[in-house]
Parts: sequence; C-alpha cells; structure tokens
Amino acid sequence: MTGLRVLAVSELAWYLQQLFRLTPALSDLWVRGEVADLRRSPAGHCYFSLRDEEAQVKCVLFRSAAFRLAALPQAGRTLVVHGSLDFYAAGGLCELRVDLVSPEGVGLQRLQLEALKLKLEQEGLFAVERKRPLPAFPRRIGVVASEGGAVIHDILTVLRRRYPLVEVVFAPSAVQGERAPDELVAALRRLGRFEREGRGVDLVILARGGGSEDDLAAFNDERVARAVYACQVPVLSAIGHETDYTLADLVADLRAPTPSAAAELATPDRAALGRDVRRLADDAADALRAHLASLHQEVAQSSQRLLLRSPEVLVQGHRAEVRACLARAEQRVLLHLREARYKLEARRLQLLTLDPVGTLERGYAICYNQAGNVVTSPAQVAPGQALRVQVSRGQVLGRVTETQEW
Repeated sequence: MTGLRVLAVSELAWYLQQLFRLTPALSDLWVRGEVADLRRSPAGHCYFSLRDEEAQVKCVLFRSAAFRLAALPQAGRTLVVHGSLDFYAAGGLCELRVDLVSPEGVGLQRLQLEALKLKLEQEGLFAVERKRPLPAFPRRIGVVASEGGAVIHDILTVLRRRYPLVEVVFAPSAVQGERAPDELVAALRRLGRFEREGRGVDLVILARGGGSEDDLAAFNDERVARAVYACQVPVLSAIGHETDYTLADLVADLRAPTPSAAAELATPDRAALGRDVRRLADDAADALRAHLASLHQEVAQSSQRLLLRSPEVLVQGHRAEVRACLARAEQRVLLHLREARYKLEARRLQLLTLDPVGTLERGYAICYNQAGNVVTSPAQVAPGQALRVQVSRGQVLGRVTETQEW
C-alpha cells in the first residue's frame, strides 16, 4: 500500500482540536438541553451533559467562567448555554466548553447580548484599570445625542448654569432605530477628529433619555461599544434611566444616571469655585500676614543683633568694663590703704610702747656712769664716782655714796 500514512492517536487528536477551534460555527454555539450527570470538581469546575430525547453532549463549565455567572447549572433543569466545541484529547471526548448559562425561556436577543457582554469583558473593554479620569476643568466638551430631543437642551442648561466657560461641540445622531448604531459610531469618530485652534474636545458625553430595552438597543451594539472604547478622550455615558445599563455604559470611562447628572459630573460648579477662590484668597492673606509677621520678627531680631554688634555698643560695653575695672581697682587701693593704716597704727603703738621717753614719763630714769654707759648693775660703779641720771625732763648729776646688790 504505497503512500499510506498511518496517524498516531495524538496526531489525530491534534487535528480534531484544530478542526474544532478553527471552525467559526463551532466557536459560537447556542445549545438548549436538560442538565444530566452533573458533578462539581474540588477545583470548582462543573461537568455535566445536555440532553434531549435523541442525543446528549458532554459539557464543562470552568471555574473562571462559573465565577461570573449568577447561577450554576442544576440537574434536571432545561438551560440554554453558550460556548465552543472542543476535543479533549486525553479522554478522547468531544465536549462543549460553556461560558454562559441561561434558564430556558429567556429571549434570543437577551442571550446574544449576554454573550456579547462576555466577549467584550474577556477582551478587557470593561476593565477598571483602563478607565480614564475626567478632566477637572474642561475647555471643550463633545456631546453625542439626538438633535430634536430634550437631552441636549438639559445638558446645555446645566452647563450654562454650572460652568459657562466651557465650549460645547454637538455631534447629533439618531439614538434608536436601524441607522442609530452607524450614526453613533460616526458621531464619536467626528468628535475624535475634531480640532480647533490646535485643540480638540477634552471629553465626550454620550447621552439618551429613558426608553424600553428595544429603544436602547443601539447602545448595546458591538460597533458602538468598540467606538466608545476607541475614543481618544474620556467618555461619560448617560443612557436611559438610572437602572438601565448598556454595553456603552460598561465601556465608558464613567456612567451618569441621567444626562443632567452627566453635565454636572463633567464640569465644576462655578459657585463652588467661587467659594474655593474666596477660601484660597483668605488662606493666602492669612499666610501672607503670618509671613510678614515672621519677616518683621526676623528684622527686629536682626536689628537687635546688629545693634549689639555695633561699634558704639561695643565701645559702651568696653567703657563699662573699664569703669568696672577702675571701681574694682579703687576698692582694692582703698582696702590696701586701710590695711596699711592699720599696720602703721599698730607699729606706732609698738614704737610708743618701746620709746624710752614714754618710759621716763612714767617715772623711770636712766643712769649713766662716768664712761657714759647705762648702769644696769651696782658692779658698774663705785662710791665716789660721778653719775648722770636721765629723767623725762632733764638730767640729774650726782655721785655714788654707796652700792648694794640683791
């Protein structure tokens, strides 16, 4: 058998996987059936079968998809599921990988919307981290709304009241009907390309009044959602009533409950700005007064330091030191003189005590022999010798008549 090629099981399995994954019709399936053979794995995955009277299909709902669902499959219930057909090589099974579960009876339009929502979510169009903040002080706002409705009037009224400085660029569009998705996409693109004086719009308000689910269908269109995502400036959506959520709302950078609320979110309030300006002016005045007071204090302290270091003050200080030194010297001199006087008086008294004249005045006398020596002993004289006796007021001359010793 020339040219016969025998495939390995793994090769055949790979071929089947590629066949399933590359066939568009098998990647976007809606299947209705009754849940059977339901089991949940410890990892959080759900394995079950969908069956009717004639056939059944193996299904798997992975934990990552189950986490987003409001309710999980229950045995015996009839469901409509969305998913893609795949070939599980290890088990040799063809299984439906489910990503969306809905009870039977839900309309096809609702199911398609949920599938589209899941698709866009998986692509990251709803990711919080990609949403951009609105500019604090927009100079130019683009508005996409119906030309004849009350929405644009309400938005302009709020903008004039809150922030009349802002310029509005209006891109009218149909907001319901068959031509609405194309016109909405075209309006968003026009605003994205709009530029005047080197500047485009700072943000876009996508607005519509309330309506039924069918009335809001244009804002659930995939083209509109992707146009909002592709807009180069932040998009603020205000579609329907507060409880209405469309795909455009989920993709937009911020959602407002009403068009009037969108105008309020998009702009600052001039009254509040006035209060802020007055408060800032008061704070600036207080800060300026405090700063001036601090400068005055610094000037006074600097003047005081300069005054203390001026030559005149230094000379006055030296003069005071000189006067203090002179005063201390004078005190020391006076003390020294006083001590000298005390010593001199003591010496004088000592001299007076030792002065012979004083002794003579007290009745004593000094006797001199012929040789002129002071006689202190009888042995120094002899009878008949001349004596000279010194008294306080003169001398007495005499001779020795007799001597006695004791």
